[in-house]
Amino acid sequence: MKITDVRTVLLTGPSTNDPFLSESRKLRSAAYIEIHTDAGLVGLGETYAGYFFPEGVPAAVEFFKPILVGQDLDVTPIAELWRRMYHCANFWARVGFGVIVINGIEAALWDLKGKAHQVPVYELLGGLKHESLPAYATGGPSNYPLDKLAKKADFYLSLGFRGFKVGAGSLEVKADGSVESYIPMRPAEAADFEGQKIRFLREHVGRDINVMLDGHMGNNDQTWDLGIAQAVLKAVEPFDLFFFEEPLHYTDPWSYAELARSTSVPIAGGECLTAAFEWRVFVDQDSFDIGQPDAAFTGGILESLRVAAMLEARGRKIATHSWASGGGFMQNLHFGFSAPNTVMLEIAPAFGPLHSEVVGDSFRMKDGRVLPPEGVGLGIRLTEATKAKFPFRGGGEFNSVPGKILVD
Repeated sequence: MKITDVRTVLLTGPSTNDPFLSESRKLRSAAYIEIHTDAGLVGLGETYAGYFFPEGVPAAVEFFKPILVGQDLDVTPIAELWRRMYHCANFWARVGFGVIVINGIEAALWDLKGKAHQVPVYELLGGLKHESLPAYATGGPSNYPLDKLAKKADFYLSLGFRGFKVGAGSLEVKADGSVESYIPMRPAEAADFEGQKIRFLREHVGRDINVMLDGHMGNNDQTWDLGIAQAVLKAVEPFDLFFFEEPLHYTDPWSYAELARSTSVPIAGGECLTAAFEWRVFVDQDSFDIGQPDAAFTGGILESLRVAAMLEARGRKIATHSWASGGGFMQNLHFGFSAPNTVMLEIAPAFGPLHSEVVGDSFRMKDGRVLPPEGVGLGIRLTEATKAKFPFRGGGEFNSVPGKILVD
């Protein structure tokens, strides 16, 4: 089975059907990679780079394409093709955009091999390590006022989740339709605000529901320092958080390590890290109690498993990050079920058509736990009808700065 072509498909559609998440983000772009073969099979994978910088993906895929065309997957292992792509782009793909694009190509190779052998991808990665895994609804910002935040929690529980995550600070839609965001930036103010919020949520949902808090630091224009983060963590310690994600910026692994040592709340992070050696800076000093690799972003499914193994060797767990569309969503399920130290899966609640039309019935959740996918390959498909329905409109998500403001 030889590779005959490698193509990029860019799409734009509704970000989500979640009415609460929709207040902060209306649209999403996505980048899919198709690998065609002389056997008629097509492998499909997603790179999360398509959410942030979709316009750049086709050029990167074309750069790697000659390494793949003509290769026989029955002869050349996927790990070797990954190594060739990674080495070829050594000067610009060791971390960041290049290896994120390689991630999508590698996922398509795994999907292709799974289809050829008529097995789910996790069977090619050593088999299932879990019969089911707990899930949480990724909730984006904390929609305020508090009665609205309670409705948000109730919405996720009504969908069958037994856990959810909300962001630090608040987002409030005013009477005139304007959106106001707030991030407390003084230690006492931040501790009081986040402590009251988590106390309110814990009292509202009880102790049997997993609650998580996400600082989104590095994505906010204002970012907490170690002192603010320590004050916040101390304030939320009594409320049994499953983890606190991204309380600091990723340019400060040393403060992450100090923060993790200073609190009983598990510190989670890693969604912005790519390639195992970038992760090692954080893993070797125990910056995270729970790592969050993303199998549409970290560099590949195998690279994500390397990260999971590094964390496991330090006695740490993983909770997959997942905010790509349907392809990346399923890549993370196969990865999560293949890693022995997975403790939680991030799930997009009430996902939109760029999830549902790609995933179909491959995603199954019962009593708040995700069941292993049963379809061959990654269990995803991208029809011509879906491509026609959601043509690429340009643009991805980025952090607004003067001169470049994100509007939708």
